[in-house]
Amino acid sequence: MHSIIVGTAGHIDHGKSALVRALTGTDPDRLPEEKKRGITIDLGFADLQIEDIKIGFVDVPGHERFVKNMLAGAHGIDLLALVIAADESVMPQTREHFDICRLLEIREGIVVITKSDLVEPDMLSLVEEEATELVAGSFLENAPIVSVSSKTGAGLGQLKQSILDIARRIPVRDSDLVMRLPIDRAFSMKGFGAVVTGTLIAGDIVEGNELELLPGNERVRVRGVQVHGKSVTKAQAGQRTAVNLAGIDVVQLERGMVLGEPSILRPTQIIDTSITVLANASRSLKSRSRVRFHLGAAEVLGRVRVLDQTSEISAGHTGLAQIRLETPVVAVHNDRFIIRNYSPAETIAGGVVLDPQASKHRGREIEKTRLKLSELTNDDRLGKLVAFVDAASGGLRVNDLVAVLGWKSDVTLNLSKQARAASRVVEINGVLLSSENFARLSKNVLSTIESHHKREPLTRGILRETLREKVFAHTLPEIFGAVIDDLVRVGSVVAEKDFIRLSTHNIGLSEVDARLKSTLEKMYLDSGAEAPTVDEAFSRAGVTAAGRNQARKVLQLLIDDGSIVRIQSEMFMHRKVAEGLKAKLLEYGSRHEPQRLIDVAAFKELAGVSRKYAIPLLEYFDGARVTRRAGDKRLILKV
Repeated sequence: MHSIIVGTAGHIDHGKSALVRALTGTDPDRLPEEKKRGITIDLGFADLQIEDIKIGFVDVPGHERFVKNMLAGAHGIDLLALVIAADESVMPQTREHFDICRLLEIREGIVVITKSDLVEPDMLSLVEEEATELVAGSFLENAPIVSVSSKTGAGLGQLKQSILDIARRIPVRDSDLVMRLPIDRAFSMKGFGAVVTGTLIAGDIVEGNELELLPGNERVRVRGVQVHGKSVTKAQAGQRTAVNLAGIDVVQLERGMVLGEPSILRPTQIIDTSITVLANASRSLKSRSRVRFHLGAAEVLGRVRVLDQTSEISAGHTGLAQIRLETPVVAVHNDRFIIRNYSPAETIAGGVVLDPQASKHRGREIEKTRLKLSELTNDDRLGKLVAFVDAASGGLRVNDLVAVLGWKSDVTLNLSKQARAASRVVEINGVLLSSENFARLSKNVLSTIESHHKREPLTRGILRETLREKVFAHTLPEIFGAVIDDLVRVGSVVAEKDFIRLSTHNIGLSEVDARLKSTLEKMYLDSGAEAPTVDEAFSRAGVTAAGRNQARKVLQLLIDDGSIVRIQSEMFMHRKVAEGLKAKLLEYGSRHEPQRLIDVAAFKELAGVSRKYAIPLLEYFDGARVTRRAGDKRLILKV
C-alpha cells in the first residue's frame, strides 16, 4: 500500500483544521487551549485511506506567532494543500506558508478554496483568480483548484479524487537512504512510557530494534510501533509514525531530535549550504547575520557566513554560505531548510544542505570550497561521492560518507567501486582517497626524502616515523603504508626496516670520510671484546671537536651496513668480534649439558674481558636471545 503525507498551509481561520476534520472524521486540534480558543496552536494529525492509498494529514497552525510549529510539520510533506478561505482570499500567512513550501521544494499540491458556502459565485471566481495569480510560475501553477465547504460537504468528493490522482504519481520514498525520524512530538503514555511521533522520511522502523536518539547519542529500544493509530511490526518511509521507546525518559525528549540507526548519523554545528533568498524578502542575507535555522522539526539559532566576496546574498538570488549553529542538529546532504530573521521573526530564505559536516573555512580556502560545493549541487551521485572524497585530503572511511550523504552503506560501497573502476578514487583497507590526493602524497614523499638526502647525504635514509609526521600528519593511518608500498612497487623508493630512501640514493664519501670509516672499522676489529668508547675511538682516530658530528655520521654508516653493532648506549663492537663471542658461548653451553649455565666470572674468563665489559655483553646477548637470565647466572639457549 502506497503512503503519502498531505500537509495543510494557509492563513489563520481559513478552515484548515475543519477541512481535515471533514475529510477524515478526526479533529486534528488535540490541545484544550486549541478547542477553547478555536485556533490551531500546534501540529495536528489525522489519516484517511482512499482506495489503496494511505494518507496522513499534518495540520499546521496558521497564526504568524506559530510559524515555527508549522515548520516542524512541513518537512515531510509529499503533497501540499494550500488553503485559502473564500471570504478572505489570499492573506499574509497564505503567502508566507506558500513561500516556505516552495523553499522546501515540495513538488506536488492542490489549491483548496474553503468556505465556498459563505460567498456568491462571483466572489468565488475572484478568489480563484487571485489564487491562480499567487501560484503562477510555481510548482502549483498547473495544480487543481478545488472549492469546498467543510460545513455542507460540497466539493469534498472532488477534492478526494484530486488527492488520489496526484498521490498515484508521487513516487515512493527513496529506499537508498538511511533511516531517519525527525521527532515533532514527544509525550508519555501511562503503562507504555515515552512515545515520540514524526514523519518517517527514510528507511524502516521495526519493533524490537535498537535505535539512536540524536543529538545526544542515546541508545533506545523500539518497544512498539504505530502507523495512523494502528499497531504494526514495521513502519515504512512516508508514514506518520509513533514509536514507543524503552531506555529513555520522556523528560530527555524534545521536538527537533532525530531517531536513527545506531552509529550512522552524526550531529553537527557547521554546515555548508546553498541558500536562496526570497524575492520579496525585506532584506538581503549578510555575513554574520544571526538567524533562526529550521531543519526537519528543529529550530536552532546560528550565524551565516556568505562564501562570496560580496558577503551577502541579495533578495531573489542564490548563493553559497556556511551556517554555524549555536546548538547541534542532525543533517545529511540534500536536506532542505528554512531561514527566518532572528528579529523580527520572518521567513527570508531557504536552501539545501551541501556538506553537513563542514569545518570553518579560511579566506584562502574559499575558492576551492566554492568549487567543491558547486559540484555537490548537481544530481550526479558518483560525482558527489568523488567530490567529498577529494575534499578530504586525508581520506574518508565509508561510514564517514554514509554520515554526510545519508545513503545506505551498500549504496555508498557500490558507488565507491564505480569511482575506483573509473580511476577517480583509490581504496585502502576501507579508506577512500581520491587518485589526485594519492598522487599528491606520493609526490610529497619523494620531495621530502630528496630534501633529507641533500641535508644528510651520509645517512641511510629518512626515518619512517619522521616521514609519517612530515607528510601524513593529517591523513588516516592506513594511507601512509599504502603510499610507501606503491612507491616501493614502482621502484621509486627502497624501504629498509626503519628507514626509507630514494632508490637512486648512493652514499658518496669524501676521501677524508672514507679514510675515517676504514680507520674506525679496523680500530673496533683490532680492539676485540674490550672495544673503546665512542669518544676514545674518535680521539684515537684524530677527530677534532668540530668534526665529531660528521664522525658520528660515518660511524652510523658502519652501524647501518652491519660492520659495527651496538652493545650498550655508547658501547660498540665489531660484528665479527660479537659473532666470535656468540660462538664461544654456544660451544660452552654444549659442553655443559644439560644445565647450560654460565656465571659472570666464567663469562669474563671465556671472553677475556673485565667486569666493565662482561655485564653489558651478557645483557646484549640476553637481548639477542642467546642467553636468558637465571638468578645470578645465564642460561645459554639453543640457537
